[in-house]
Amino acid sequence: MTSQPSPPVAYTSPPSSPLSSPPSSLRRPRSLQRLLTICGLAMLLMVPLELIRNVISERASYRAEAVARVVRSTAEAQRFLGPLQVLTWEDTQEVPVTDAAGTPVTDPTGAPMRELRRTSGSALRRPQRLHVTSKLVPSIVHVGLFEVAVYEWRASVKAAFDATLPRPAQGVTRTFGRPLLLLGISDVRGLVGTPALRVDGQALPLEPGPGTATTSVRGIHAVLPEIQGDRVAGHAVELEIAIKGTHSLELTPVADDNHVVIESSWPHPRFEGFSPRSTVGDHGFVAEWRLSALASTLQGRMNSRGEGARADGDSIGAQLDLAAAGATSSTGSSDNLKVSLVNPVDVYTQADRASKYGILFVALTFLAFFLFEVARRLPIHPMQYLLVGLALAMFFLLLLSLSERIEFGLAYSVSSAACIGLQGIYLSGVLRSWGRAAGFAVMLTALYGVLYCLLASEDSAFLMGSLLLFSVLAAVMWFTRKLDWYGLTLPRAEPLERTR
Repeated sequence: MTSQPSPPVAYTSPPSSPLSSPPSSLRRPRSLQRLLTICGLAMLLMVPLELIRNVISERASYRAEAVARVVRSTAEAQRFLGPLQVLTWEDTQEVPVTDAAGTPVTDPTGAPMRELRRTSGSALRRPQRLHVTSKLVPSIVHVGLFEVAVYEWRASVKAAFDATLPRPAQGVTRTFGRPLLLLGISDVRGLVGTPALRVDGQALPLEPGPGTATTSVRGIHAVLPEIQGDRVAGHAVELEIAIKGTHSLELTPVADDNHVVIESSWPHPRFEGFSPRSTVGDHGFVAEWRLSALASTLQGRMNSRGEGARADGDSIGAQLDLAAAGATSSTGSSDNLKVSLVNPVDVYTQADRASKYGILFVALTFLAFFLFEVARRLPIHPMQYLLVGLALAMFFLLLLSLSERIEFGLAYSVSSAACIGLQGIYLSGVLRSWGRAAGFAVMLTALYGVLYCLLASEDSAFLMGSLLLFSVLAAVMWFTRKLDWYGLTLPRAEPLERTR
């Protein structure tokens, strides 16, 4: 009996384990493609973010137009200069007659011939002491959705001048013209009523214009009494004046000794030029300046023009233009006293600053999604990435539109709550779990909270932003420390071998 040959046995390879991963040569292109797609979507979302920033700039330009409209209807930012005295004179002197070569000419008897020569001169005289006590009464003008800060400056000005006249050279006869008292006001449309001027206890009328030639300074002037003897009238000047203006007020300290006090109910002033001794609170501010001519370059530059022996008044005009412009010192700081009524929360500046962090919001959210895909192996479609990114960008548009109508903090809260709620509901379907969606909503809430802290703490924004980025990087590095970047899977924790 012969044995039957056994049938051939087919050997098959054991089935691959579901935990095994394909070769790295097959995984690498797919992983790289996924990362490039996510990065491309993040870059694509910069387009709507940039469009939103353009909208912010456009709205800010509309506000500037609203300010210009208020300026046209009332008055611009005011600059007050003075009071200053203007003296003009004519000198008469006998001088020898000379020919074209400069040789003295003699008469037939051989005696030198003489003639009368007349020259004109002028001088701009600054007060010795200037004392200003004033109140800045602010108000808000509404132009559509925009608010413009205006004010009425009510001032009491006292100035003391040197009453002695400049002496001519020996042998010169000097005849003085009618002296003037000048008050420089950058926009005379802002004058409220008629200023009350008293000179040496006598009321004097004011006239429009600076009353001097070849100057760009605008303002008003008064004609002082004629000069009697060797003293000029106007030793003591008292002025009560009220001026309307927009946004800022600037004063030029022209005296040898200046004392200026400004009180206001505006709680957020900004001081420029010389810094005052100030008290600022919720109910307003009180600012006081005490300045000597030794601390300013303005008086020295005005004095360098000197007394001009010119009839056209160019010397006076040059000094007035210099004083009105506010000379600058070698350090570049203005020699004027300036106070501005600022809004501590400029919605357009804040919205623009917030929009600069938009790409950071998108990058952090996409990074969280990507890590979630890796950890949970739940793929998220690129379109879902894009929709979540657009919702993040929409926050900044909502913030801008709402902050124009309500307080910025409230607008921020409403906008962030709306966007977090929208994304939480959407992500509950994308991530197939309300718990996971709630986790991302908590993350977004933390991001919006950090952004608000960055906006509120302008001085510490750079430090806080650096710490935020460092914390995010540290968290990502810790979470992905065991990540297989070729397979994009997190390995399961393996038990440690016991060692004796």
